[in-house]
Amino acid sequence: MSLYATENRVPVHAIWLGALGALPFVGLAGAMPLLGGAPRVFVGHALVAYGAAILSFLGGVHWGLAIRSESRRQGERLWLTLSVIPALAGWAALLISQTPALFALAVAVAVMLGVDIWAARVGQAPPWYPRLRIPLTCVVVAALLFAAMV
Repeated sequence: MSLYATENRVPVHAIWLGALGALPFVGLAGAMPLLGGAPRVFVGHALVAYGAAILSFLGGVHWGLAIRSESRRQGERLWLTLSVIPALAGWAALLISQTPALFALAVAVAVMLGVDIWAARVGQAPPWYPRLRIPLTCVVVAALLFAAMV
C-alpha cells in the first residue's frame, strides 16, 4: 500500500468517534416531536447547546491545524481567524430563540464543511477529512433542520 493511499484513508477511530458524536443530534432531534411543554423546550435547548459545542470543536480543529509547526506559512492568520468564528456563531445561537438557533447552527455546520473541504484542497487539513465530514455533516444538518421544523 502506498503512502498516498494511507494518507487518504479515514482513520477508523475517527469514523467511530464522529458517528458517536452525531448520535446526540439524531436522538435529541428525534425526541422533539414526541415531547411537549417543558421537556420539549429542554431537549431543544440541549440540542442547541450540543450544536454550539460541536461547532466550537469544528473551529478548534482548524486552530490546531494552524498552529502546527509545518503550517507556519503565509495564511496562518487567516486560518487562526477562521477557527474562532464557529465558536462565536455557536455562542450567538445560544442567545437567540430555539427555532432560529437550530436553523443558524445547521447553516454554520454546512459552512464549516465548505471550509473543511477547502482546507483539505489547499493542504491545511488531511486529504481524508472531507470524507469524514461530508456524511457527518449531512446527518447533523438534517437533524438540526428536522428539529427546527417540528
